[in-house]
Amino acid sequence: MTAADTKAAGPPVPVPRAPEPDRVRKGPGRGSPDSGPRQRKKGALLPYLLILPAIVAIAAVYAFPLSKTVIMSFQDMGRKELWTGDAPPWVGLDQFTNILGDSEFWSVTGRTVVFMAVCVTVTMAAGLLIAMLMMRLTTWVRLVLTACLVAAWSMPLMVAASIFRWLSDSDYGLINTLIAKVVGEDFLGHNWFLDPKQGFAIISLLVIWGAIPFVVITLYAALTQVPKELEEAAALDGANVLKVFTFVTWPVIRPVFTMVTTLSVIWDFNVFGQIWLLRGNKPEPEYETLGLYSFSKAFESTSFSQGTAIALITVVLLSGVAVYYLRQLMKTGEVE
Repeated sequence: MTAADTKAAGPPVPVPRAPEPDRVRKGPGRGSPDSGPRQRKKGALLPYLLILPAIVAIAAVYAFPLSKTVIMSFQDMGRKELWTGDAPPWVGLDQFTNILGDSEFWSVTGRTVVFMAVCVTVTMAAGLLIAMLMMRLTTWVRLVLTACLVAAWSMPLMVAASIFRWLSDSDYGLINTLIAKVVGEDFLGHNWFLDPKQGFAIISLLVIWGAIPFVVITLYAALTQVPKELEEAAALDGANVLKVFTFVTWPVIRPVFTMVTTLSVIWDFNVFGQIWLLRGNKPEPEYETLGLYSFSKAFESTSFSQGTAIALITVVLLSGVAVYYLRQLMKTGEVE
């Protein structure tokens, strides 16, 4: 074909394409507009289906004891009803009115609150300082310190209590030996648990020692999220260390700090094992917190209904803290 023939020829006629097989079926099946909401609905239910086994397991473990506790608090169950299986008489709110009208209950509650406040304050202050120190350590020193914290955190409570009983022993304890070198040999043989204030100081050390690893590791993780550029910019603008922490570091770690503090309040308010073990499984009335007070009423005085009523009152006292904790989770986006 010549160039003239090419110019004379018209534009090429498009060849019709053969019809392709229908790959998407029409109608209410797959790929139809109606399948979109169904898929979204199925995807929305998937998280709930995944956590359903855990919810069922928790309900199986806690539902019956909780319901039994609530019912028992409105009854008067003693040793006779426990052994014979007879239905205990219903007393309504008498258990709660007797407990709330007892001055001993309020004395134990005040002791529990003070003990919790001291433990939480010292734990959070020391944990924050150690976490900030870890930010300035070299890598290998920080790894060694982290390994030590994890080892302390994983130590069983009975072992930790045995160590502190040895440390505070009146005759051979390391604490008495070290203090005796400063104040004199007369301090040897000092019994820390004769005075409840000194005894609670030893118990507080055990509680703080066991709680610090979690606080330090959590706060250190929060400190790593603080932008270094902001801290450097604040330092270049003339801000000292305190102002950099107050206006740059603290706003970033405050949500995590608040949540850890709330958890520490709940844990330290319910301290039981530390006091029980350090006092040789027979704590004196001066060492009773709400948990021990409830146990004493239920099993030593064989007033099981009073013990359950005290436990429910403790739950009510901590419910406000739990609600506050959930609100903090929602603010940080952990719960939608």
